[in-house]
Amino acid sequence: MDNTNSTPSPFSARPFTVSVPAAEVADLHDRLARTRLPQPSPTDDWDAGTPNTYLREALDAWRDFDWTAAEARINAVPHFTTEIDGQNLHFIHVRSAHKGATPLLLAHTYPGSAVDYLDLIDELVDPVAHGGRAADAFDVVIPDAPGYGFSQPLSSAGWTTARVAAAYDRLMRGLGYDSYGIHGSDNGAMVARELGLLNPDGFLGLHVLQLFSFPSGDPAEFEKLEPQDYAGLEHMQWFQSVGGYNAMNSSRPQTVSVGISDSPIGLLAYSELFNSFGNGTSLVRLDQILLEVSVAWFANAASGMSRSYLENARADAGEGAEPRINAARTGVAVFKDDFQTIRVFAERDNSNIVHWNRFDEGGHFAALERPAVLAGDIREFFAGAH
Repeated sequence: MDNTNSTPSPFSARPFTVSVPAAEVADLHDRLARTRLPQPSPTDDWDAGTPNTYLREALDAWRDFDWTAAEARINAVPHFTTEIDGQNLHFIHVRSAHKGATPLLLAHTYPGSAVDYLDLIDELVDPVAHGGRAADAFDVVIPDAPGYGFSQPLSSAGWTTARVAAAYDRLMRGLGYDSYGIHGSDNGAMVARELGLLNPDGFLGLHVLQLFSFPSGDPAEFEKLEPQDYAGLEHMQWFQSVGGYNAMNSSRPQTVSVGISDSPIGLLAYSELFNSFGNGTSLVRLDQILLEVSVAWFANAASGMSRSYLENARADAGEGAEPRINAARTGVAVFKDDFQTIRVFAERDNSNIVHWNRFDEGGHFAALERPAVLAGDIREFFAGAH
C-alpha cells in the first residue's frame, strides 16, 4: 500500500524546545524508586540477558541523573519540527559558520534518536576548531525517525526505511538544500542505502557503518573471502543468537511496548544493544545510555521504535529474491566490535563503493564511542564528492 501523499504540502519548520514537565520527571523518579527487579538468573551475568547486577548500578545512576542539565545540553543546538507525509518530524539543524559547508543528514540507529549525534555536531560543523580545514565543514540535519525520539506519535502504518528515506529527501529539499549527503548506522545505514537507491538529483553519496549484505549461496563468493571475513560471519551468527529483540519487534511490537512504556527499568533493560549485549566490547558510557533511554522514556517512543522493525519485515516479505543494486557513491567505516560488513557481499549489492576504512577501536555506536574518529572518516569520504 502506498501511504505517501501524491501532492506534497508546502514545507514549513517550527522551532522546538525539549521541555519535560517537572511532574513527568518526578513520575520517573517515583517509578525508579518502586522498581521491582526480576528474580536473578542463576549466574546473574549477561548470559541470558540484562542482569540484575547491571540494573542495580544503572538504577542508582539514573536516580542521580541530572535531567535538567541533560535537557540544557540537548537544547544547546537548534531544534525544529515539521510535517512530512502526514507525520510530525522532529530534527536538529545546525548551520556551519564556514561558507560552502556541505549539507549532511545524520540518520540514527535503534534504540537511539537524534541525541546519538550530539558529540559529533561540533566536529562536523566547525572542523577548524578540531584541527581540520574549513573546506571540510558541514551543515548538519539530524532527524528523529518517525516513531523515534520526539517524532511522535506515528500518524500511520507503513513507515519502512524506503518511506523514511523519501521523507528525509523532502526534508533536505524543504530546508533549501539542492545537494546533500547522508551518514547512517544500523537502521540509519539502511535508510542511507535506500537514499542511494533513490539517488536523487544532487545526492553526494552515503557514508555508513554497515552494509547489510549476506551470502547468496553462490560458492564462488566464499572463494574470495579473507580470514577477517570468516570472523565477520561468526560475529553475524553470535548477533543472531543474542538479538532476540529483532524477532519480538518484527512480530509483536505493540505487545512488548506495553511493558517498556510503563517501566523505565524495563526500557533500559530492553536497550541492551547499547551494551553490545554485555559481551564486554561496548565503549558506550552509562551516562550516555541514560541520556538515550531518558529521551525514549519522556517521548514515550517505545511503540514507534519497535514498530519500525515490523514495517520492514513486512516490506521485505513482499519483495523479490534479488536485491536491488545501489549505484550511488558509497563509503563504509567498519569498527572493530561492530557488525563486520563483508566486502565481497557488499560489492555485489553496491556497485560504487569508493571508500572503505577499518578502525581498531569502537563498536556499534561509534558516534557515541569515538566521535572524533568517525567525524574524520566522514570528512575524508565527502571531501572526494565534489
